[in-house]
Amino acid sequence: MKLYSAKQIYKADQISIKKEEIESNELMERAALQLFNWMHLRMQGAQVKIHLFCGIGNNGGDGIALARHLVDHGYNIEVYVVNYSEKRSKDFLINLDRLKDRKVWPSFMNSDDQLPEIGRDDIIVDGIFGIGLNRTPDAWVAKVIQHLNNSQAFILSIDIPSGLFTDQGPDDFDTIIQSNYVLSFQTPKLVFFLPETGGFIEQWEVLDIGLDPEYLMQTETEYELIGKNEVLTLYKPREKYGHKGTYGHSLIAGGSYGKMGSVCLSSKAALYAGSGLVTSFVPKIGYSILQTALPEIMVMTDAGDNELTDIKFDIEPSVVGIGMGMGTSDATVKTFSEFLKHNKLPLVIDADGLNILSKNKELLKYLPDNTILTPHPKELERLIGSWKDDFEKLKMVKAFSKKYNCLVVVKGAHTIVVNKEKGYLNTTGNPGMATAGTGDVLTGILTGLLAQGYSALDAAIFGVYLHGRSGDIAVESTGFQSLTASHVIENLANAYLDLFKMPEQPVTEEENQSN
Repeated sequence: MKLYSAKQIYKADQISIKKEEIESNELMERAALQLFNWMHLRMQGAQVKIHLFCGIGNNGGDGIALARHLVDHGYNIEVYVVNYSEKRSKDFLINLDRLKDRKVWPSFMNSDDQLPEIGRDDIIVDGIFGIGLNRTPDAWVAKVIQHLNNSQAFILSIDIPSGLFTDQGPDDFDTIIQSNYVLSFQTPKLVFFLPETGGFIEQWEVLDIGLDPEYLMQTETEYELIGKNEVLTLYKPREKYGHKGTYGHSLIAGGSYGKMGSVCLSSKAALYAGSGLVTSFVPKIGYSILQTALPEIMVMTDAGDNELTDIKFDIEPSVVGIGMGMGTSDATVKTFSEFLKHNKLPLVIDADGLNILSKNKELLKYLPDNTILTPHPKELERLIGSWKDDFEKLKMVKAFSKKYNCLVVVKGAHTIVVNKEKGYLNTTGNPGMATAGTGDVLTGILTGLLAQGYSALDAAIFGVYLHGRSGDIAVESTGFQSLTASHVIENLANAYLDLFKMPEQPVTEEENQSN
């Protein structure tokens, strides 16, 4: 699913209006009707008090038009216009007149007005600001927003939580609506998924308001949201006459004294991801551990007893996943440096491999094209430097990806695969995966997919999805606190099977009665 910028959505509005030969207020009416249908389906005329807080722009116009439909269907509403400017949009004024025709008179709120009383069992509809907001709200408007947040009432936001910018980070987190539910027009917004801003949205849903499909299809976006439908097109089925050599050979290199578990996890994950063969390359201390823990893999050791000192092998793997538990001693740094300078194989680099790169940036020039880097937030900061907000972070990651012709997997609640100018946001995963070893598992999955012939971009997108989906399936039986990296590996098979699982059909009323 494409994630459009505010500018692209405005253009889609204009093109739709022109192509359909309609007025802009007709498009607003279409949006308001979708909002009303969503609420009416769930409320069925319930007489809970609904407070609609509307700005004086088009987002406020949506709220005013919604109020009219609610009134027409007998709902108990109160309408407030947050009067933060003397300028009003044309469509806001049209809908304000239509509401007044029904003898509904909004309360106009100004800076010195008393804040209205809201019960915790009431519903708030937030239509103060829309996607066009580009500056921090005035202090008195911020107090209104804080009052709504403190009310403990259910807050439903129109298109985007008021106070949240669409395409830049917030300047003041106290001026943003904390939404229980956001009804987003046509597409979700990038800010719904970023660490700094995602917490302002508990749930979201897209309402199709009929923007021009041709424009939406043809327009390239900087970001895409990745779900099952998107990854299904990437899946490579097994061949009837294939053999283990058909599906590649993964080499997993890493480990040091006391940190062999990370290599075990990565190697096992590469197997479960479908790699035909897996070899672990470890210090001598890891030989017995790997041979005992994973009978399906092969093990090679270098000359070092407790750490890697010379990464050389006489096999021909398809890909190398490296860095897990490797350490950053002087000997290991030298070993890793020499390996990079001579390596021609596709790479996935994680953990200590990233830490060595961040301290020795001259080594970045030796990365093969389309190397996949998998940093967690601190590793990323060490690699690219600090950032002001999530938007600046993504800008910096894109520049880094372009400069070194690599892919960066920005790990988080919504892991983002960055390939030069484009980002792919993952929708799977859960808080239980914030536990030791899950990053090692991801590295193994990515390595295993590359071994099978997936392109670096497809492997990164698909691998991140599978990793999160496996965690989602696992957590159903473990709970968040007890989920481990091993559970994620063990449920990779279920994640694959889930790709082809049809959604359950809802039971009809007729079927209910027959039962």
